[in-house]
Amino acid sequence: MRYMLIVKATPQSEAGEFPPDAEQMFAEMAVFNNELIAAGVMLDGAGLQPSKEGRRIRFEGRGNPIVTDGPFAETKELIAGYWILECKDMDEALGWARRVPFSEGELELRPFFEPEAFEGLVSDEVMEQEKGWREAQRERALTAQS
Repeated sequence: MRYMLIVKATPQSEAGEFPPDAEQMFAEMAVFNNELIAAGVMLDGAGLQPSKEGRRIRFEGRGNPIVTDGPFAETKELIAGYWILECKDMDEALGWARRVPFSEGELELRPFFEPEAFEGLVSDEVMEQEKGWREAQRERALTAQS
């Protein structure tokens, strides 16, 4: 099962600033990421630029979407980075989350909807197509790590 481990934004990350111990933190993150990759758990992961570099796209009906330039006000509502993990269950994913080498900050761990969650709601053809997409994504992630 896939999980998204979300790094919550902070005022510092929203300002585009790295912590004073950034060199050590990045070295520790490299070790951690390499452990995730070696264990076959990490499918993807990245840090995100501050919300001032982003856009929000809001849909209201079927008309033209409304685009709003960042920055966005509520830092606690924003994310600064993520990992996509493939683990056997929530306990395994939580075990990895507890090992993230942060000295402060907040993470959020959420499972993905997997194709099986949509059985009975979509046709078998759509279900197989979704499974194919997921497998292709997984293969690309594993190839990129090689």
